[in-house]
Amino acid sequence: MTPPTFVGLGLFVGFLVGLTGVGGGALMTPSLIFLGVEPLTAVGTDLLYATVTRVFGVFFHGRRGRIRYDIALRLFAGSVPAIVLGGVLLRWINKEALNEYLTILLGAVLVVSAVLSLLKGEIHLPIRPRWAYVYLLGFVVGLTVQFTSVGAGVIVSFALMNVARLEPRDVVGVTITYGLALSAFSFVNYAGMGSVDYRLAGALILGAIPGVYLGTHVNRRADREKLKRVMNVIILLIGLFTLLGG
Repeated sequence: MTPPTFVGLGLFVGFLVGLTGVGGGALMTPSLIFLGVEPLTAVGTDLLYATVTRVFGVFFHGRRGRIRYDIALRLFAGSVPAIVLGGVLLRWINKEALNEYLTILLGAVLVVSAVLSLLKGEIHLPIRPRWAYVYLLGFVVGLTVQFTSVGAGVIVSFALMNVARLEPRDVVGVTITYGLALSAFSFVNYAGMGSVDYRLAGALILGAIPGVYLGTHVNRRADREKLKRVMNVIILLIGLFTLLGG
């Protein structure tokens, strides 16, 4: 594919991330695989793209409202051992076998997380909020992101809304801030294996910067909940197609 194609993809996904706060990894990695990028390289490249995209997301969101850094830091603390474990597993597992099953794992994560998010306004888990659950959530999501680059947005948003009972206005800020730290450290594992296409990432980031900016501004006038539902339907469809393809 030509560079303008990837710049356009970065613009489109960046716009949706700025608009909804979730869905970057869920859309970018499957799109790269669909365009012919090796699954392992697609995940590593997406993690670099996601890191830069979230830097701007945190900046724009921070200017508009507060960010619960206490929750974001606890989530990341739970993810640190998962990042270390994921780094070991990525080097221990055969690369060809990993690529073979990565697409199936990615599709499964997309379907489950999208369904959970679509149902989040209709279910309330009977679990008493505890900080221990936040650390556990960070570990589970951190390990998932190591292999698929997906989860920091959709899964965390669902859990914070239904388990932690966090105010909706705080969820997006926590998700983007936590996602920034997670994607940055996870990217190091893939960079160490040489599974990052920096030229491709540069084209994606070139489109992402204006995309996130535009999405953040449109977000001020749009109905965020309706947009998130549309986003999660898209994520669900991508997950189903990814599973069928795998």
